Amino acid sequence: MNPGGLFEIWVFLGRSPLLWLALTLLAYLGAVALYRRSGHKPWLIPVLTSVSLVIAVLWATGTPYPTYFEGAKFVHFLIGPATVALAVPLFGQFERLKRIWRPVAVALLAGSVTAMVSAVAIAWALGGSRETLLSLMPKSATMPIAMALAERWGGLPSLAAVAVAVTGISGAIMARPLLNWIGVHDPAVRGFAVGISAHAIGTARALQVHETAGAFSALAMGLNGVATAVLMPLLVALWQATPWW
Repeated sequence: MNPGGLFEIWVFLGRSPLLWLALTLLAYLGAVALYRRSGHKPWLIPVLTSVSLVIAVLWATGTPYPTYFEGAKFVHFLIGPATVALAVPLFGQFERLKRIWRPVAVALLAGSVTAMVSAVAIAWALGGSRETLLSLMPKSATMPIAMALAERWGGLPSLAAVAVAVTGISGAIMARPLLNWIGVHDPAVRGFAVGISAHAIGTARALQVHETAGAFSALAMGLNGVATAVLMPLLVALWQATPWW
């Protein structure tokens, strides 16, 4: 077949939603297989490798993101039910949660504030603009919350989305060796720390490791989204009153 015919076939397939849905699913399945064969190496987590593969295909074929999203939006639709399903393992930990709600509340406050303040402090020290600081501030919340908060307070939703993705992937990679290094072994504590810092991507990783860790990571992810939405306006108001703002 001549190159012109192949190009026409590719254009036809590119307009089909099933192509991009199939690409997304196959990329993830391949990434999972690679992750297992590697012995669960943290730098080969399926989210990172599958996203990298999809981006490479889109870049190589010159496919705009809206075209891809139109085909893969069914996967996007499933994010809602998948998030709700995270409550199932958490329900099994409900009795324990009632006993430790005070330290959980303190950890939530400390983790949420630290995530926002550290992002702003590092970006400011590196010369980031006000717009950049506000985009990075909600990076540890889930993507819909982070994008909405960034837009509301003068940041860039697109930059916030990138920051959320990078935070989740890096957190999923680094959390396990870091927690091992500092001697944290309780699955509940490990999961809660991952959920606050690495949101949904970290929670997916925690569920693969331990059911209790996944349950507390899901709890932390949800609570941190609410905490970030409540605390960010207060921190922005505080920083606006400082001379360097």
